Amino acid sequence: MESAISNEFNGEGVFAMKHFLDRFLRVVFLVLTLYFWLWLLDQRLSTIVDIAVIVGGILSMIPIGWFGRKFLDKEPTPDRAARGNAFVHFAVVILIGVSIVRALNTHQDWPDWSLPVPTEIGLLSVFVTGSASLLAVANLALKGLGAPFAISLSRKLAVDWMYAWTRNPMVLATLAFGVSLGIWFQSTLFVLWVLVLFAPSLLFLVRVYEERELEIRFGAVYLEYKSRTPFLFPRKPKS
Repeated sequence: MESAISNEFNGEGVFAMKHFLDRFLRVVFLVLTLYFWLWLLDQRLSTIVDIAVIVGGILSMIPIGWFGRKFLDKEPTPDRAARGNAFVHFAVVILIGVSIVRALNTHQDWPDWSLPVPTEIGLLSVFVTGSASLLAVANLALKGLGAPFAISLSRKLAVDWMYAWTRNPMVLATLAFGVSLGIWFQSTLFVLWVLVLFAPSLLFLVRVYEERELEIRFGAVYLEYKSRTPFLFPRKPKS
């Protein structure tokens, strides 16, 4: 009896240690990624390289999502979904982050297709959509016990507050924030970059990979939530 209790205690200790190391490595990865992004801001790249990074980094979400889905479907178990999530999120964070950093750093050098919108309106829109993005992150942390950017896999399905209106409030807010930045910059090309490249690639990743991953981890609960909550554009929750 004493031996069984000891083995159970040791098993829980090993699990807790693995969980701690996983969180620690994710945070270290994020810190290193942020450092790389900041370093990249000061680099002078050729126009061809910049275009390749800005376009290719965003489009990379499509093959990453496709291969991630293949990985999930080969053995659709929660443990495999968690492993796949780490790989997919790490790859997306690096490649999308690099693309966004270069776009923000070079947008003023893009062809001058100026938007005839006052910068004050763009700045207000940036504030509103940026606040919505932060609220979506807080919503996920409080209701899903998770965090974006591969920091922490959600342990619960977030279905309340913003997630009661749409299944992807963070995605919607992020895309709106990108368009708002383009309006603030008065850059038609930046807005088109968000709408024509960023939005379709991100939505492909969510549709093909993330929805399948959530279905595997949360099962019938997620399928029921999916049936009553819109994918992207908000709708008043059904009572």
